[in-house]
Amino acid sequence: MPKIEKSKEEWKKELTPEQFHVMFEKGTERAFTGALVNNHESGMYLCGACKAPLFASDTKFESGSGWPSFWTPASLEAVELHEDRSYGMKRVEATCATCGAHLGHVFPDGPKPTGERFCINSASLTFEKR
Repeated sequence: MPKIEKSKEEWKKELTPEQFHVMFEKGTERAFTGALVNNHESGMYLCGACKAPLFASDTKFESGSGWPSFWTPASLEAVELHEDRSYGMKRVEATCATCGAHLGHVFPDGPKPTGERFCINSASLTFEKR
């Protein structure tokens, strides 16, 4: 997909305050409060800002973390990873490769075959049922 570039003001007009805070101010929702944490429908999880496909439902798993968790993105090009040293921690941030929206973080404690846990905010996603 081609890159989407909009100003923060443009995104602010299109998104809810919570979505804007999470995706463009690198916020997070409280654990177990997101609309998609307990979603078990078949389909595709899309970027909440630009609607790019990010995660297939068959890669979602119950991590117990309180956020939707996936063991791999829908494609290698869907998500970009960045070093995040905020709050005195060293983590890996996941962003939408199409629009740059903050999605969440990646941890090395997921299931096989990747061993990764993409811990993603529900506010950063929309769901398209299959």
